[in-house]
Amino acid sequence: MDARSEIDRRRFLVGAGVTAAGAFACGSGLALVPRQARRAQAAPATALPAFDPGDWSSVRHSFDLSPGVVHLGALYIASHPAPVREAIDTHRRGLDRDPVPYLQRHERELTYAALDAAGRYMDARPEDIALTDSTTMGLGLLYAGLRLRRGQEILTTEHDYYVTHESLRMAAEERGATVRRIRLHGPDDLEPDGIAVSADEIAARIARQVQPATRVIALTWVHSGTGLKLPLEKIAAAVREKTARRPPADRPLLCVDGVHGFGVEDVGMDETGFDFFAAGCHKWLFGPRGTGVLWGRGEEAWSLHRPTIPSFLDSGLWSAWARGVAPGGRTTARRATPGGFKAYEHRWALGPAFDFLREIGRDRVAERTHALARRLKEGLIGIPGVRLVTPLSQETSAGIVCFDVDGLSADAAVRRLADRGVVATVTPYATTHVRLAPSIVNTPEEVEAAIAAVAEVAA
Repeated sequence: MDARSEIDRRRFLVGAGVTAAGAFACGSGLALVPRQARRAQAAPATALPAFDPGDWSSVRHSFDLSPGVVHLGALYIASHPAPVREAIDTHRRGLDRDPVPYLQRHERELTYAALDAAGRYMDARPEDIALTDSTTMGLGLLYAGLRLRRGQEILTTEHDYYVTHESLRMAAEERGATVRRIRLHGPDDLEPDGIAVSADEIAARIARQVQPATRVIALTWVHSGTGLKLPLEKIAAAVREKTARRPPADRPLLCVDGVHGFGVEDVGMDETGFDFFAAGCHKWLFGPRGTGVLWGRGEEAWSLHRPTIPSFLDSGLWSAWARGVAPGGRTTARRATPGGFKAYEHRWALGPAFDFLREIGRDRVAERTHALARRLKEGLIGIPGVRLVTPLSQETSAGIVCFDVDGLSADAAVRRLADRGVVATVTPYATTHVRLAPSIVNTPEEVEAAIAAVAEVAA
């Protein structure tokens, strides 16, 4: 069976609510109205074309976006493609009709199916991935659980988001560690084609700042305040070279908020060179809202973490509790996955989300997103009164494009763009910029329309 046929088969099984045979399956699937029948009942005269992952128009039509609007806000919260919408609807109906039987029949099977799909997309072992509700939850769990000693240091940058800074502050207070922030670029680095700092310079600046007490390096892959993309592989290589003679217990752990590269870049987990990777799935991945992943580099990384919230995925915890003893063994991703009742219809739709992008092709998604972002940046550079902030180079940028308009606050510029049918956002930092984020839901024509709208606003 080829890869596309396998993906179509999994879509049918999840979309129809059928329970596959397996170690955790018990009972049969519910008798739900088939997807094709529901479509026929809703619109008998309309036949939806088959999805063609090689056709960008077909990809766009998988999203139920309002027409007449240029949606350039995927970095904030994304629309769901058809397979994700259908999976959510199927599981929601099943849970509404028979909540206890449906949950008991499907919870383990579909949760592990989501982890399997995540592993295929991320080039990672499913057992190394913990499921979370967001990037914020993933980073909070990660930094709260790292085993730090008093006097050790956490190194981060001034450019990271509030969630990283606050998670690190709380972790350092609890452990008696310190947090040190460094600057990777400043006002003097801003040129007409964006922030002028190379990937090699970024890696060298970070490596130079690593001190003997540095135990954690906490970074963000793509900065949501400027659109600057960090060269993870080069950073990892530079830090490893500098600290190669340190004993394992003192080697710096490399941790990254990866959400604004996740679903954009054609990079697997091993390729990052980092030890931990946290990301939400409801932005560039176009996954279910309220879902996320936290990946650790195998037993070596997870053994350095202490879980914060009791897990339902690790059966050893249940067994220890039933016997009235403390659980033994090292931390695993399953043990680090927070337990409790979830929005199951969303968590179980993660598989179709990952498979949707895999079917299109991670490389093609990256190429398309970068091409649209580059055209947008080139267009903005040519508009009088507009200053590009995000680097033009693909090596140091991804899909986020930040810029300023002379004489207008970022909020005012975003409102004026909205009046012209273009969805933009404002960077939530002390220094604000206008932010556009072209993605696979967009067309080259929409990018040109956005450029024209910015020109009108700046005139």
